[in-house]
This record gives sequence, structure tokens and C-alpha cells, in this order.
Amino acid sequence: MTRSQETSTGSGIGWTPIAEEAERAARVLHPDANSMPRPTHRRVLTVANQKGGVGKTTSTVNLAAGLALHGVKTLVVDLDPQGNAGTALDVDHRSGTPSVYELLIGEVSLIEATQVSEQSPNLLCVPATIDLAGAEIELVSMASRESRLKEALSAEALDQLGVDYVFIDCPPSLGLLTVNAMVAAHEVLIPIQCEYYALEGLGQLLSNIELVQQHLNPALSVSTILLTMYDGRTKLADQVTQEVRKHFGDVVLKTVIPRSVKVSEAPGYGQTVLAYDPGSRGAMSYLDAAREVAERGATRGRR
Repeated sequence: MTRSQETSTGSGIGWTPIAEEAERAARVLHPDANSMPRPTHRRVLTVANQKGGVGKTTSTVNLAAGLALHGVKTLVVDLDPQGNAGTALDVDHRSGTPSVYELLIGEVSLIEATQVSEQSPNLLCVPATIDLAGAEIELVSMASRESRLKEALSAEALDQLGVDYVFIDCPPSLGLLTVNAMVAAHEVLIPIQCEYYALEGLGQLLSNIELVQQHLNPALSVSTILLTMYDGRTKLADQVTQEVRKHFGDVVLKTVIPRSVKVSEAPGYGQTVLAYDPGSRGAMSYLDAAREVAERGATRGRR
């Protein structure tokens, strides 16, 4: 037993798993001593992977929550018609609510569409409603159809909100909504699950990113890859992890997100896992990943 384990309860009772989890939860919920650094410049990241079920929305909301809880003001833009990011952040996304749909077609401003999550005053969200489902068809006939989101997320509009990070949660497709997200962003964050089909379809995503770089947004880059759904009991998870790290190098975060029941349960309660069970392995892993993102942002060169 370590010294920290012996004293973790502070009452001579000794270390227990419950005491350790409580200590971890306290670090999440009382972060004053562990505040994260602000970036050298505002970072706008598109979270994209056309494969469904890889942890895009889960990673978006939990990374954003980790940053927000530790003093970094963060905006989540839900560009998925399913509206799951709004569910996890417990913001209103019923039909008729000012949302990303009205933002794209120019009916509302960014401030009018933005809500504050009850989980942190630093955590903001532009929700998606069911109205977004037909947006791709409507956008086809609009002027500047690929850059509607970029115009809505102008530097001036983001300055009014005072945010340091913007995470854009994409739908599981490579359609016009995802293209809008890539045109609006500086960086792409790709969640990759540690499973057999992890790299299937990744080539198509990277090709699309390259097309956007060539024709619409030369500043776009794949800055971050996050390994999700890691199951330490399987050799396959290690093989996938090694393969991804070998291919992408330092772009891959050191933190790996484990498979976790708590992470899966949290959205059902309208919460991120950091709010639902802050002492769980899933919460601590996302917190570590958020810290990595913050530390990288604090050392990146200014644009």
C-alpha cells in the first residue's frame, strides 16, 4: 500500500477502492489546483469520422467538459441531426429551439443560438434539433454552401462569447454538413476505436480532408487522434493501438479511453461522464485527454 493510499481518507481508516474513487472525484469537481492552460490562440476543432459508434459525440462533450471544468471556456457546436451532444450537455434541443439549423441558414446569430450547460458556466452549446435533418438538401441551393458555418462562427462572433475552444460534432457521414465543419475549423480531431474495423474507411476520411485543404480550407490539418473503446483484456486492442501510433506518430494522444459502462450510461441522465461519475475510469481518462489537448494548445505557435 502506498503512502497516498494510507492517507487518502485522512481519518486513519486506510485505503479502500471507494476512498480512492472519492479522491479522484474530488480532483474533477474541485479543480482549483489543477486548472488547465488556455491556448495561445483560439482552437476550432472538427470531431469527425464517418464510421458510427466510434465515440465522436462522447469524446466531443467529455473533452469539452474537462476543459470547461478546469477554467477553459469551451463551445460545442452540435452538427449531428440526432442531437446527442445537446442531450449529454442537458441543453434544450426540442424542435423550434434556436439551433445550428437556424444558424446555418442565417436566421439567428451565434449568441442567439448558444446555450450555457448547467454542468459549468464555461461550457456552452449550440444544439441540433430535428430540423437539421433536411439541412443538407436545403444547403445545396444556397450561396457559399460549404462555408455557411464558417461565416456563422466568425472571429467576431466567437470573441463575443469569449471562448478558447470550439468543438464541432459531425454526423457519421462525409456530406455537406461535415464539409461545412471542416471549412469552419483549423483542426480535425479523429476518434478511432480500438477494434478490428478501426482503420476501415479512414482512408476515405483523410482523402476528403485533403480535398478540403486543396480547395476550401488550406489551413486545415489533422492535429489530434484519440483512441477510444480500449479493452485491455484483448490483444487486438493493443495491436490497433500500436498500428495507429506507428502510422500517425505524435498526432495520437497518449491517453487512451477505455470501454466504460459509466461513459455509456451518462447521456441517459443528461450528463457527461465527468458529471455523472467523476471518479470513474472513463471520467479520469477523458480528463487526462482534455489536459493533453490543453497542454498542446498552450504550446502551439500562433496563427
